Amino acid sequence: MKRLPLLFSIFLATSALAAGPNADATAKFLAGLPLKGTPLAKQAENPDWIAFAADFDRDWKRLEAEQLTKIRKWAAESLGSSYEDRGPLHYMFSGPDFLYAHAFFPNAGTYILSGIEPVGSMPDIDKIPPEALPSSLANLRKSLESVFGRGYFITKYMMADLKQTQLNGTLPVLYIFLARAGCTVDSVTMVALDSSGKLVTPGKETTPGVKILFHGPKGRSQALYYFAGNLADSTLKTNPGFIKFCEEQGRGVSFLKAAAYLMASDNFSIVRNFLLTHSKLLLQDESGIPYRFIEPEKWEIKTFAKDVDVTKAERLPFSFGYEQRSAWSLMVARPK
Repeated sequence: MKRLPLLFSIFLATSALAAGPNADATAKFLAGLPLKGTPLAKQAENPDWIAFAADFDRDWKRLEAEQLTKIRKWAAESLGSSYEDRGPLHYMFSGPDFLYAHAFFPNAGTYILSGIEPVGSMPDIDKIPPEALPSSLANLRKSLESVFGRGYFITKYMMADLKQTQLNGTLPVLYIFLARAGCTVDSVTMVALDSSGKLVTPGKETTPGVKILFHGPKGRSQALYYFAGNLADSTLKTNPGFIKFCEEQGRGVSFLKAAAYLMASDNFSIVRNFLLTHSKLLLQDESGIPYRFIEPEKWEIKTFAKDVDVTKAERLPFSFGYEQRSAWSLMVARPK
């Protein structure tokens, strides 16, 4: 009998770290999608949510027409066997941008995202006071403005927007992108990595993260991890858990977008070298790994640009990344 309190404590701790059966309904609620027949159908009758959903749907349809539909078609036609690859996808400096990773590579078995943006707390619509719902939804929508307008996040603005609401951190945005990608959320669990790369219960001296299991549009079981942390060499030398976890997943597809040119610096050589040695394919914009590190003797390289009149790159039917400093905006590189 003395063990009952301990077991009960473990149960409570585990419950606090995992989302209940409402996770998929919550994702649809935050994404402004229909909720009939779900546990949140009543909450979706709120006029504030109805207005939010209408505005959000209008903006999303524009994003689909200008970007996502074109990306999916191009990726299926241009990426060959990598498009169907069911191995891991590594997306460093991603923030919560599951959206573009899934648009290019919808068949990955495991998506591993990372950024400095915090995971945040588990979204629970029932715990948001009615008077706080409009501002919470407005801040969430505001955090996505740069995605709707430019196709990438501006970290400092997003972090500020999601600090001011009960829908905080990257998790609500991941929910939205999963729902809008046609995925069904099965479970959400707060996790962490120790220094050896093993998944552990969140605590001190661990790398915080979240694990989301979901079914994709084709009904296939897939997984998404997001870990919050600094990927500079100084951090990874002290706590190499994230890189060790990635190594355990094996070689896969690597995706880089709006990476702030960080890997041009030797302060980020560990993550740069990991991607160069663990990629079956590297797809990136100009802000990822500099061209000088991708040796033509070792890599088959193709570059693409939206404006081919001024470049030698192949035509790209959509904008991608910063499109500021280079004659190309998208590179696909495969090891020879």
